[in-house]
Amino acid sequence: MQKPIKYYLLFLLISFVPTLFAQKVYENRDEIPAEYKWNLNDIYKSWDEWEKGLKDLESKMAEVVTYKGRLKEGPETLLKVQKLNDDLGILSYKVYRYPQLTYDLDTRDQAAAANLQKVQIAFANYSTATSWINPEMLEIPWETMEKWIYSYQEFEPYRFSIKNLYRLQNHVLDADKEKMLSFFSRFNSTPNDIYTKLSVTDINYPTVTLSTGEQVKATNGNYFRVLTNNKNQEDRKTIFEAHYNTFKQNMNTYAAIYNAICQSDWANAQARNYASCLESALEGNNIPVAVYENLINTVKANTEPLKKYHQLRKKILGLEKYHSYDGSIALTDFNKTYPYEQAKEWILASVKPLGKEYFSKYEHALKSGWVDVYESEGKQSGAYSGGVYGVHPYMLMNYNETLDNVFTLGHEMGHTMHTLLADENQAFANSGYTLFVAEVASTFNEAMLLDYLLSKSTDPKERIALIQQSIKNITGTFYLQTLFADFELQVHKLVEKGEPITADVLTSIMDELNTTYYGSAIERDELLNYVWARISHFYTVPFYVFQYATCFASSSQLFNEYKAAAGNEKQKVVDRYINLLKSGGNDYPMEQLKKAGVDLTKPEVVKSVINRMGELVSLLEQEINKL
Repeated sequence: MQKPIKYYLLFLLISFVPTLFAQKVYENRDEIPAEYKWNLNDIYKSWDEWEKGLKDLESKMAEVVTYKGRLKEGPETLLKVQKLNDDLGILSYKVYRYPQLTYDLDTRDQAAAANLQKVQIAFANYSTATSWINPEMLEIPWETMEKWIYSYQEFEPYRFSIKNLYRLQNHVLDADKEKMLSFFSRFNSTPNDIYTKLSVTDINYPTVTLSTGEQVKATNGNYFRVLTNNKNQEDRKTIFEAHYNTFKQNMNTYAAIYNAICQSDWANAQARNYASCLESALEGNNIPVAVYENLINTVKANTEPLKKYHQLRKKILGLEKYHSYDGSIALTDFNKTYPYEQAKEWILASVKPLGKEYFSKYEHALKSGWVDVYESEGKQSGAYSGGVYGVHPYMLMNYNETLDNVFTLGHEMGHTMHTLLADENQAFANSGYTLFVAEVASTFNEAMLLDYLLSKSTDPKERIALIQQSIKNITGTFYLQTLFADFELQVHKLVEKGEPITADVLTSIMDELNTTYYGSAIERDELLNYVWARISHFYTVPFYVFQYATCFASSSQLFNEYKAAAGNEKQKVVDRYINLLKSGGNDYPMEQLKKAGVDLTKPEVVKSVINRMGELVSLLEQEINKL
């Protein structure tokens, strides 16, 4: 199956997580020691070398076009096209990633931004020039194609994707229509680009004065730092309002951007004969729509543990009124910081039970220029891990020595190991794992880290902090992401009905969802309903966030089995998990998870997380009562 270049780019960005924290922002990246910065020389050593790579990419693109009208010649010709497409995909990782990473280190770098646009234009042109491939392949009867791909061993890496193409043939148009759609490909990412410019590059956060007299700019990093560490509720309120008002003041622009994205999703879905945007987003990976709908319906109907947790927090904190900006402050006066080197030691020790091979690769990744650790002026906020096939993954962090950042580091290392093991064990055509399994590795690693830290800690306050961390994983990765998934589905359904999408409409939907999930446990802060404007996932990868919740449920089941097993049975669970990582994208994700021992069609998998939430809240209350 011919995969468009944008397919490969998708896997460069899937591991982005919500914006994190930072205590210090380096104005000059030269101040940061080399061991804490990316080594981009592993991709290209200079822009001149990158230019040669871009020209080579364009040359290979031109070569593919020479095969138009020739696929019916026989299996040898088809095989040449498949291999050439692999060469293009591998090269595209390097050619795209070099300017993209450079730009993320400083979004003010106009040269990097311009070079990134060059790549995007080249990919758009390629998409148009090769739009004939899938329709031409489908002109070959399946009986003939089946004989070809099983008569030649060299077709083995391509069999799964070719069979999947024929499964989806009702959604593949004829060559002329595919070419027409391809003309719009370069515009599909434009709303996302505008969002990035508005919310990262050109954003102007105000400076606020806290009760101590400290002046703080309400950036993403400072916002979360104050909410996590500042015990003065008025200070938390001050920075909350300043931060959210930054988005509210541009609410109509954000709404217009999101409307453009949703309209594009619906236009593409209709053009390819899908009944809905959701079906269009899921069908490519053979994921039943019912899995998505069952998730949001089950979670929405079981919010009591979430409400109980926040009611408990209000009581422990002794607050007359409890707001969303009170949800991250520690329940005790535990203020321990975790230097980066200490965090590395702990996350490494936590994965030792996964075997020598996994451990050694993990250790190498942490000391080889794969991680850009600290926040600097102009650097992309948040954290992600993205692969470069044939090179290695790169991790972006904005580390600030909080316990939360320790877990973020473990989370992103899970992604890094997933990518590394998939790349090493699969041919390129099957190396890119789907979004549906992407967060299993990251959340499983977080569970391993929590288990390790609880086993080592004897400090009651630290143990409470760790239990809080576990609960926060469920509230943030499971409940909140399902709420966001519900929001996305509701907005897309409005678009499908031809109804208007305005800032008021989006805010109203979010208000209703916040009320359903939190009830009276949290005060109704009007600004919180503008959260849709600051969640980058809505604008970058629609219908992605639900997979945080399904992956969390999957990894929770695997980890529970791991903890309950002993001896050879424990090793079997580890083997199933490692094999899942190594499998890359060689099968449908639901089938990959079933092989690992998880069946998401069963509601028990989702409910097990809800039950665990209830248990942890009760445990937290018990530990608090011991103080």
